[in-house]
Amino acid sequence: MIVKTLPPNSRPIQEDSRNGTNSRGELDVIDVVPEDGTSSLVVRSPRLLAAQKARITAQPETLYDPVGIAAHYQSRKVQVLRRIFAVLGPTLSFVFGLWSDSKRGIVVKNDRRRATQLRVLLTKLGPAYIKIGQALSTRPDLVPPVYLEELTKLQDQLPPFANEIAYQFIKEELGAPPEEVYAELSAQPIAAASLGQVYKGKLKTGEEVAVKVQRPDLREGITIDLYILRNLAAWVQKKVKRVRSDLVGILDELGDRIFEEMDYIHEGENAERFFELYGHIKDVYIPKIYWEYTNRRVLTMEWINGTKLTQTQEISAQGIDARYLIEVGVQCSLRQLLEHGFFHADPHPGNLLATTDGKLAYLDFGMMSEIKPPQRYGLIEAIVHVVNRDFEGLAKDYVKLDFLSPETDLTPIIPAFARVFADAQGASVAELNIKSITDELSALMYEYPFRVPPYYALIIRSLVTLEGIAIYIDPNFKVLSEAYPYVSKRLLTDPAPQLRASLQDLLFKDGRFRWNRLENLLKNARNSQDYDFDLVLNQGIEFLSSERGAFIRDKLVDESVNGLDALGKNILHNFTSLLRERVGLTAVNKTPGATVEQQQNLEHIKRILGILRETRGFDPVQLASQIAQLLVNSDVQRLGQQIANRFTQKAVARLIRQLLAS
Repeated sequence: MIVKTLPPNSRPIQEDSRNGTNSRGELDVIDVVPEDGTSSLVVRSPRLLAAQKARITAQPETLYDPVGIAAHYQSRKVQVLRRIFAVLGPTLSFVFGLWSDSKRGIVVKNDRRRATQLRVLLTKLGPAYIKIGQALSTRPDLVPPVYLEELTKLQDQLPPFANEIAYQFIKEELGAPPEEVYAELSAQPIAAASLGQVYKGKLKTGEEVAVKVQRPDLREGITIDLYILRNLAAWVQKKVKRVRSDLVGILDELGDRIFEEMDYIHEGENAERFFELYGHIKDVYIPKIYWEYTNRRVLTMEWINGTKLTQTQEISAQGIDARYLIEVGVQCSLRQLLEHGFFHADPHPGNLLATTDGKLAYLDFGMMSEIKPPQRYGLIEAIVHVVNRDFEGLAKDYVKLDFLSPETDLTPIIPAFARVFADAQGASVAELNIKSITDELSALMYEYPFRVPPYYALIIRSLVTLEGIAIYIDPNFKVLSEAYPYVSKRLLTDPAPQLRASLQDLLFKDGRFRWNRLENLLKNARNSQDYDFDLVLNQGIEFLSSERGAFIRDKLVDESVNGLDALGKNILHNFTSLLRERVGLTAVNKTPGATVEQQQNLEHIKRILGILRETRGFDPVQLASQIAQLLVNSDVQRLGQQIANRFTQKAVARLIRQLLAS
């Protein structure tokens, strides 16, 4: 008989209290609440109910509690010291070995023996240090190839623990031994990572599944390392004045995520939420969770046949474009970070697979995080200001994102940003990579009063990890360049007041409309997958006719009048030139054409119209019917009247000036 864990949205059906089954004669669901306040939905089984209650009640806290952990280890100083020496001893020995090799003329970065030693060292030090190695394994721009190859094994090739322990966990979590739960289960784990190991199995209903079982004594090993590192962070934060970032807060954020990762019910919920938000994106695949075979230390999910993204030759042999899948991953990450805020914080190559049908499959939803709307909008604005070299705007973004306090004097920081993003060859800022930007900004943080907010640590980990995979596949891949079309689309279509204000700041300077910026936005937005002409037209008119769009509407009326005026000047200039030169009416004065600035604006408008014609969703026939509908719209009529009135006023004023002058 199997104890089942159901997803949180499942509703228990009515129970028959006589035999512990429901009205259909099946095992029913109850909500067991242990002393720690956590809730677990399990199947009611007369034989296993008492054991299940006892097991959950005895289970340690599933949430990260730094205060509780500190209280626990303050009375265990010997254990803490023993752990400190256990980490320092082999670490210093390894560092001394590298120094000794370099003195003897050995090229350390090409020494496979030392690379293997580093992998083994991190493995022995435990999960917290394994995760550091996993992060480094995605950075070919930081780590030499030999070390990179060894560190990659930390993703899913760690030493497994005994099958007997895994089988015992399955029995304890699911209420029956593996042979009663699964039709098949691989004799050995097919992958072993920092927190658990994975078996390939088959359900009795025939579906192939991956069965993840948690490592034993995991919580104790991680909590002591977090306790030591947290105390070290607090000491550095207090004693080193140049460090202004909340190191303790950053570590607590990481601790929260690791503890959530140790709860497989939470991971299953993350997977389902991830599917709801991003499962519709083209060529993104999220595996199914089998809740009836899942509990806190055992997770059963759909088996994915696929290849790691970094195995480019194997992917190419299948006729799949690895670079395209990275582009898919970047687009998915943009929606995670900038649209919904729920993002995968650990996208290393072991968690991203190219499926046999050419899709990008996400695995392992244990380490997820969220970014709140103000930070999401702040990041979009920062990307826009970086690409457009608006460093004053960028400095203000850093205040909004909580990197700088509101009272900070931005005057010396603005030119510092200009130095960071100035490219000697004059290339676009969008061609810079995230790693180079973060490195340059890290240097600035020592010179100016920057602080790193806790939420930022996992965001940069996610972005830098994804960029590391991208660089491995294509050294010329630029994440910012790939991101800007999506950001442009959001600026043009998102009704959020923050982004409308950002669009206004982007398009207007000193009260003058910048047509070149609009042209650049439309050109980039056209390359976004879900950008559509109808969407922009409808939302644009809705915004311009609303109270929120009053400023841009008024300025746009002025620019439209200027454009019509310039066009009229050119027509009149050409007409009078024709009369003088071809017809011979020399008595007719040649009227001046549009000014240089007006002519440049007209050229921009022509190019913008060309871009719109080439935009997805543009249909002249459909556009004609849309224009007919728009003409009866009261808001559009009011806008047209404003343009006509302003143009008439300008024409009459010019006529009066000419009469007075003559």
